[in-house]
Amino acid sequence: MTSTALDLDAIAERLDTAALDAHPLSGGTTGLTSTEDAYAVQRALVARKVARGERITGFKLGFTSLAKMRQMGVSDLIHGRITDAMEIADGGRYDASGLIHPRVEPEVAFLLGAALRPGGDPAAAVSAVAPALEIIDSRYDGFTFSLPEVVADNTSAAGYAIGPWSAPADLANLGVLLELEGRLAQSGSTAAVLGHPLRALAAAARLAGELPAGTVVLAGAATAAVPLPPGTHVRATVAGLGSVAFTTDKTAAPATDRGVTA
Repeated sequence: MTSTALDLDAIAERLDTAALDAHPLSGGTTGLTSTEDAYAVQRALVARKVARGERITGFKLGFTSLAKMRQMGVSDLIHGRITDAMEIADGGRYDASGLIHPRVEPEVAFLLGAALRPGGDPAAAVSAVAPALEIIDSRYDGFTFSLPEVVADNTSAAGYAIGPWSAPADLANLGVLLELEGRLAQSGSTAAVLGHPLRALAAAARLAGELPAGTVVLAGAATAAVPLPPGTHVRATVAGLGSVAFTTDKTAAPATDRGVTA
């Protein structure tokens, strides 16, 4: 049951302002204790973005690592929305100066050619797959938050880049590399995503109720996220799918000017 003691719209406004001003909130100060309230805040937060002219382009998943679920003491994934304002062109430049403490992680992206309903065959709905990079940027100081707080914060969504789309392939255990400035930062496998990224896609349909044709789904991180400094060229490569890359601009506001503490 949704709490009547909390002003959920006010919490959404605080999170939205924190993102717009690049000034984080302190974790544990929202009063959120239930995921039901948290998703209500998330909906209000995304609605504010849409009201400013952003268009929802897809769905993203979090906690797709079983180890991360155990660490957070949860038994299910979390999910959020991505918008066109978050999209970064493959090979392009990205101004991260408006972010608080960005991190980047490699993922697999799905493009749906048909609607996917709960219980449907995810493989049959996929028209294309691609390597992807996601930027996460918690609106809480020091990336410190409760489970409901990260859900309310649209699962830390900040930006994403998608590489070349290709025909659906066997994604069961493909090698994944994350490079910063040409140096290996993380390596892993698509198997880190619930054992197979298609399981994450099936979960996305269950959580969303239905995913319409044309939806982009970010299946979740294949490795741990790493800090993304200004002036960095970042590339993710997924074996058999290719690579996706972008470069952050060299200037960024000093962390002390954005309320971030060490």
